[in-house]
Amino acid sequence: MISLENIERSYKSGAGQTWVLRRIYLKIEPGEFVTIMGPSGAGKSSLLNILALLDDQWAGGYWFNGEAIHSMNRKQRSDLARRNIGMVFQSYHLLDDLNVAENIDLPLSYKNISRSERQSLVADVLDRFNIVGKKDLYPNQLSGGQQQLVGIARAVIHRPSLLVADEPTGNLHSSQAKEIMELFQDLNRQGTTIVQVTHSEVNAGFGSRVLEVRDGWLVRDTANPGLSQVTEVKA
Repeated sequence: MISLENIERSYKSGAGQTWVLRRIYLKIEPGEFVTIMGPSGAGKSSLLNILALLDDQWAGGYWFNGEAIHSMNRKQRSDLARRNIGMVFQSYHLLDDLNVAENIDLPLSYKNISRSERQSLVADVLDRFNIVGKKDLYPNQLSGGQQQLVGIARAVIHRPSLLVADEPTGNLHSSQAKEIMELFQDLNRQGTTIVQVTHSEVNAGFGSRVLEVRDGWLVRDTANPGLSQVTEVKA
């Protein structure tokens, strides 16, 4: 599904550059459940943003389902992301002028789905996440945990082939967090490829593969035990 070759990301800082990702080579197969871990500032979210096509200021090769992302313009990348990728943001990113039901419906508006079918899908998701009573409220009327649930509902409603999540349970209490991770696990069993960033070993345990990023380098991959030795030589 995903192939990254020599991905690098840096920011200008004074007279030089600050590197946040260095020489990332990575393959993610369809149906995997991958967790990215590492200390704060290691480059985890930068890598996730590239995978989600939210960042285009990187160098290297990126293929998504055989399509060369690095050869696309911004509109082409955006169209591909809308069709194929669901994103759970750590900071929610709900639209303030849309109510809960309208926020959840948003990804469906980019697809060729009838209004009645969209309404049915939204109703099912509201029920699944136990937020039917919140459907007419606006984001500023919700708690942080409720906003997170709405963000997750919005990300999964259109059954994306890739679900990307940045600390998806950070604002949820433990029982809600467990329910969300079990939902992710169910989606994964049904064929959704998932990549999550988390500090939680418990959340990582729901996946099938762990990547560790440190100082911008991919230093560990449980699918490639020899990676750390190779990285030490490169560094």
